[in-house]
Amino acid sequence: MSEKPKDQKPLGGGPGQAQGQGPGPANFGRGGMGAMGRPVQKAKDFKGTMKRLITFMLPFRVSLIFVFIAAILSTIFSILAPKLMGNATTKLYEGSVAKLKGVAGAKIDFDALFQIVMILAALYVLSALLTYIQQWIMVGVTQKIVFNLRKAISEKLSRVPLSFFDSRSNGDTMSRATNDVDTISSTLQQSLTQLITSIVTLLGIIIMMLTISPLLTLATIITLPLSILGTKMIASRSQKYFKGQQQTLGELNGHVEEMYTGHTIVKAFGREQQSIDKFNEINDRLYNSGWRAQFISGMIFPLMSFIGNIGYVLVSVIGGIMVTNGAIKIGDILAFIQYSGQFGMPITQVANIANVIQSTIAAAERIFELLDEPEEVEEDKKTEAVRNVRGQVIFDQVSFSYKTDSPLIEDMNIHVQPGQTVAIVGPTGAGKTTIVNLLMRFYELKGGTISVDGVDSRHMTRDHLRGLFGMVLQDTWLFNGTIRENIAYGREGATDEEIENALAPPLPIISFALCRKAMKPS
Repeated sequence: MSEKPKDQKPLGGGPGQAQGQGPGPANFGRGGMGAMGRPVQKAKDFKGTMKRLITFMLPFRVSLIFVFIAAILSTIFSILAPKLMGNATTKLYEGSVAKLKGVAGAKIDFDALFQIVMILAALYVLSALLTYIQQWIMVGVTQKIVFNLRKAISEKLSRVPLSFFDSRSNGDTMSRATNDVDTISSTLQQSLTQLITSIVTLLGIIIMMLTISPLLTLATIITLPLSILGTKMIASRSQKYFKGQQQTLGELNGHVEEMYTGHTIVKAFGREQQSIDKFNEINDRLYNSGWRAQFISGMIFPLMSFIGNIGYVLVSVIGGIMVTNGAIKIGDILAFIQYSGQFGMPITQVANIANVIQSTIAAAERIFELLDEPEEVEEDKKTEAVRNVRGQVIFDQVSFSYKTDSPLIEDMNIHVQPGQTVAIVGPTGAGKTTIVNLLMRFYELKGGTISVDGVDSRHMTRDHLRGLFGMVLQDTWLFNGTIRENIAYGREGATDEEIENALAPPLPIISFALCRKAMKPS
């Protein structure tokens, strides 16, 4: 018999981890550029995964609708502010110029200014209040959605067979249960409302600029292709370095995990220097790729600033000519400059959020892949139980294979009588652990039966069957807590006397020499 080898998985976390994705350039106002150029993980089935993720959001649709309405109103109030401030500037300018020209009765209309200031204050207060309310509601909704996701994952992991954990690395499973869920949480809490406000802001700014001057709006939009072209050039060059940084960081994490987890073996065989040399080599590669990625992406700031300044010059020159010709008011020019300064920001935010949503859907897809994993065979509806345990274990013509085309055990028969000690000895991979896994129903038989005191193990519930045995692992695992809690882990409500008795070595039903797992009566 040969035992199924463990699949070797690369260390350093699963795809859900945000490795190598350090902070990028912030938004820079007009033509601002966020963290662009990084490799974005994409989902295999974007639409299907999106629909499934929405099902987790449907119970909170009323709250989400209110959040979207609050986000839209808050953004609209903010967009109106520059126009009102421009009107106030116009009032001041007209009153001052009239007084300088000596116009009879000329004065600054402070009543109108006060009225504008009060409207501005009201708009700012309402905008801030609506933003607070939408964030408060969204935090609650997000945490409830994430709670339901984590609960579904936890319940699923308790129902999957042992073969699931044998065929996957623990790091990948943990990444799906933690990092991928956190990715969804972050997107729902921040990016979702930001996407709404960015779209409304972009549309609102365009509308406000057109109402002030279509000609100035055209002058502003002319510089937009330059911004897009510059961004694409830099993003395409920096992306390969960000990808290399991500891969090298995963390699470094895997090496560190191996060295620290197996530090005893490293020291025992005197491999410290080789470990340090390999770390330094990977670290050097990470430094080079990280430096290039951050340097090239950092060029976006001066480039966008330069293009943005070209737009400011165009607006100032054309606007100044229009003011002198009386085609536009000076306050409108000031308002337009504010709008043009904000014009590029929502475009950048929408582009960044689109990348975030891609990664989020990919994370959700990984979670749903976990939730769709095959579960343990359903329990027999007519279950039996062993009431008076004697300890007779019979393997009758047992057949089993991990893979359908590679039979492992065929027509195996073992009879263990009550009180009998049986040792099964064999080299690594001979199948000793497999026998225990079959006895405990961690795996289901392909043929034959295993009975305990005459009762087929498949006719018992798994909880009842496993409660008949005590399993002693070669590699001891201790949970956080006291020694007493660890000893009593297998029996809920164990008394101190029972725990003390458990410390005395009992007579095993079956013992496995040179094996990884063994059993003893509870």
